Amino acid sequence: MTAQRTAVVIGALAGALAVAGGAFSAHGLEAAGDTLAAERMATAARYAMWHGLALLAAAALGLASPLLVAAFGGGILLFSGSVAALALDAPVAVAMAAPLGGLAFLAGWLVLAVSGWRRYAPPPSSPGRERRGAP
Repeated sequence: MTAQRTAVVIGALAGALAVAGGAFSAHGLEAAGDTLAAERMATAARYAMWHGLALLAAAALGLASPLLVAAFGGGILLFSGSVAALALDAPVAVAMAAPLGGLAFLAGWLVLAVSGWRRYAPPPSSPGRERRGAP
C-alpha cells in the first residue's frame, strides 16, 4: 500500500473514531455525569480528528510519506488512544503513552513542513533564488 493510500485510510478511520468518541463523550459520559471522563474523551477525539484531517490533506497534496504516516498514525494511537483509554477507566500507567504520542505528533508536523518546503521550493533557475557563485 502506498503512503498516500495509507494516509487516506488512517485519516478516514481516525475521523470516524473521533466522531464516535465525541458522541460518546457528549451523550454517554457527560450525560452520566462523569465530567472528567467526558473531557478526556473529547480531547482524544479532537486530537484524532485534527491529525486524521492532516493525513488526508497530506495525501491530497501528495506529501504523505511513510515517515509522516507513521508519525501521525502513531501519535493518534498513542496520544488519542491512551487519553481515550483513561476516559474508560484504564490503569493510570496507560497515561505514560500520551507524551510519546505528543512527540509523534510534533515529529509529524515537522516532517510535513520539510516535505512542503521541498515540494514547493522554486526551481534553481527561477528569479528570486540566489545561485551559488553568481556575482
